[in-house]
Amino acid sequence: MSVRRLAKEQPASFAFSKDAKAKAEWWIKKYPENRRQSAVIPVLWLVQKQEGWVSEPAIRAVGELLGMPFIRVMEVATFYTMFMLEPVGKTALIQVCGTTPCMLRGANDLMKVCKDKIGPKDHLSADGRFTWQEVECLGACSNAPMAQINDYYFEDLTPETIGQIIDDFAAGKTPKPGSYVGRHTSAPLGGAKTLLDPKLYDGSAAKPIKKLPNSDPAPVEKAPA
Repeated sequence: MSVRRLAKEQPASFAFSKDAKAKAEWWIKKYPENRRQSAVIPVLWLVQKQEGWVSEPAIRAVGELLGMPFIRVMEVATFYTMFMLEPVGKTALIQVCGTTPCMLRGANDLMKVCKDKIGPKDHLSADGRFTWQEVECLGACSNAPMAQINDYYFEDLTPETIGQIIDDFAAGKTPKPGSYVGRHTSAPLGGAKTLLDPKLYDGSAAKPIKKLPNSDPAPVEKAPA
C-alpha cells in the first residue's frame, strides 16, 4: 500500500477566498458547534476547488477554522484519493479508469494516448496545463472505457476521441461530457431493448385501490376495571 505524501514544494501561505469562506461557514453551521470538525471533508473540497490542490498551508488553515489539530486534518487529506496533494493541470485533470471492465474495453490504449500527449502519469505536464492519472473504478462500467476529466465523465472513449478531447482542451475549448457513441445514459447501444411500451411503467395500466390491505386500525384493548 503506497503512502500519499504532501508535495515537496509548498506555497508560503493560504487564504480562503470570500466565496469559499462563506461556503465553508455554511457547511460548518450544519453541525453543532462542538462538532464543527465534521465539516472537514467539504471544507477541504472547497480548498481544492479554489486552488486546484490541497497544500500544507491550506491544511493548517482548515485546522484553524475547524478547531482541529493539524495532524487530524492531514489524516483526512492523505486518506482520500479525491484530494490532490500536489499541483495538477490547470486546464484538465484526466483520471482514466483502469479497473477490469474499462481495461478489457481498451483503457490501456487511452492511457497510452495520455502519456504520448501529456507525459508520465501523476506528473504535471511541462506547460502546467494537464495531469493524467490511472484510477480505480468510477462506477460507469456499462460505458467503458471512460475517464473523469475535472468534474465530468467522458464515456465510451477510443484512442481517437480522447486524443481529440485533449486537443480541444489545449485549444481552449470545452469538450462535451457524456457518451462519445451517442449512448443515452447507460442504455444499450442503439437505444433501450426492454420496457418499450410506456404503459408498462407510466402507471396508466394501474387499477385504483379502494382499500389498502391491512389498513384497518388495530383494536384498542380496554384497561381492566
